[in-house]
Amino acid sequence: MKVIGTVGLPGSGKGEAASVAEDLGVPVVTMGDVIRQECRERGLDPAEHHGTIAAALREENGPDAIAQRSLPIVEDALDDSDAVLVDGIRSGVEVERFESAFGDAFTLVNVAAPFEVRAERVTERGRDDTDGGESLRERDERERGFGMDEAIARADVTVDNTGSLESFHAKIRALLTEGVEGLERTAERQA
Repeated sequence: MKVIGTVGLPGSGKGEAASVAEDLGVPVVTMGDVIRQECRERGLDPAEHHGTIAAALREENGPDAIAQRSLPIVEDALDDSDAVLVDGIRSGVEVERFESAFGDAFTLVNVAAPFEVRAERVTERGRDDTDGGESLRERDERERGFGMDEAIARADVTVDNTGSLESFHAKIRALLTEGVEGLERTAERQA
C-alpha cells in the first residue's frame, strides 16, 4: 500500500500529476472535490465560492477538516488498489493527518514551478482574473494562508515542472510505478 499526496501552488501541475495517475489506473482523491461537494450542498456555485467554503470548513471543523473528510475516500480506494494519489494537500496539519493515518506508506510530493510559468499555465486554462475571479497572486496568498508553505517544506520529494509536459509525465509515471528512487533516476536521465 502507498498513498502519494501532492502539494503545490496553483498552476504547478498537480492536476497533470493526477491525470498521469488516472492513466495508470491509480485512483485519485481530489481534496478540492470535497470542497466543491460542500459548495453544492450549501447551494453555492463551486467556481465562485470554492475559497470561501474551504476557509469555512476549516473554521467550522478545524484546520485539517478537508483531510478528515478525504480519509474515508482514500481508505475506500485502497480496498481495490495498492496505491492512491491524493491531489491537493494544502497545509502542514493536513500532512500530519495523512502521516498519522498511513505512516511510512504516505509520501508527500511537492510539484514546483515558478510564478511566471504558473501564471502562463493558468492564463492558458482560462483561469486568470479577467472574469472577476481571484488573480493568481490572490490564490497563492489564500493557499499560503491555509499553511501551504509548511506543507511544501515537509515534502519528501520535489518534482520540478518547468520542462516539457512529456518530461513531467515521465517523472510522475516513474514515481507512481517505481517510487521515489524511480523518480530520481528519471530526473537524472533528463538532466
